[in-house]
Amino acid sequence: MMDEIEIRRAIASDAPLISELVTNTIRISNSADYPASVIERVIGNFSADAILKLMDSRIVWIALQGGEPVGTASLDGDTVRTVFVSPTAQRRGIGRRVMQTVEAAAFANGIKALQVPASLTARNFYARLGYSEVREVLFGEELTVVMEKQIDRASF
Repeated sequence: MMDEIEIRRAIASDAPLISELVTNTIRISNSADYPASVIERVIGNFSADAILKLMDSRIVWIALQGGEPVGTASLDGDTVRTVFVSPTAQRRGIGRRVMQTVEAAAFANGIKALQVPASLTARNFYARLGYSEVREVLFGEELTVVMEKQIDRASF
């Protein structure tokens, strides 16, 4: 039987766990869509110290299964950021659950539409959740797709 998933606000001591989760996920899941130079540059943005700084300006969640981190996401105003699910836990509904948590928090804060800068790897995931592609953004060799969704009570 699968352990229950707990999703809660991240605390400072979670920063190293989130950093490791994000780094591993980018290296494994995104490597088919981006060159190594992009992977290494992006990973550089997610050290434990960088995660701690993000926690000062965003709402950050961590998903735990059996006490182990399996997912994370954050809300930065009306923008969803740093949504990652461990490669060993993908395709189990954890990403959907984390996104429902983010959408509920945004809705509670009066936000009516959310944007997410999606990696090429994640664009189909967000599309399945009802996000539509708005525009593509190229940063060096890194292509991301800005996607948007109108949220209401039925969203989560």
